[in-house]
Amino acid sequence: MTTYIARPIEPTVLKELRSADDLGRETVPVTDEEGGAPLRCCLRHSRAGERIALVSYAPLRRWAAGTGARPGAYDEQGPVFIHAQECPGPQGGALPFTNAHRVLRRYSADGHILGGELVEDGFEDGLRRAFDDPAVALVHVRAVEYGCFYYEVRRP
Repeated sequence: MTTYIARPIEPTVLKELRSADDLGRETVPVTDEEGGAPLRCCLRHSRAGERIALVSYAPLRRWAAGTGARPGAYDEQGPVFIHAQECPGPQGGALPFTNAHRVLRRYSADGHILGGELVEDGFEDGLRRAFDDPAVALVHVRAVEYGCFYYEVRRP
């Protein structure tokens, strides 16, 4: 069985996002009174009282900058929650945020979308199906309700 690894937002990128987001807006930290926000820095839900920020993030653009890919119109940004200050990152190896419906968007090495799949259960089976296509370089895991980016999975 293949092991898939959720890739959180890289620490160097988080440092940038804690100052200004991918739209150039200043980051505004808040105290999370209720908890439950899906944090993309450590891949867990926030706890009540933690300082977090909602920032605009362009995951495909940042990946493309490091690979030379040209996603064109598929380059998008959207809101993600992160800790307002540096955190230790993910703790544990289990794939997070898999207990609800998710969309798996598949992308080629040039950054073009190759399709997607709504996964209701069998999350790892959905990833296997995505990577069964040799043209798939990475998969974005997204929320169904808002389309928000959760994390990236690259070819194992």
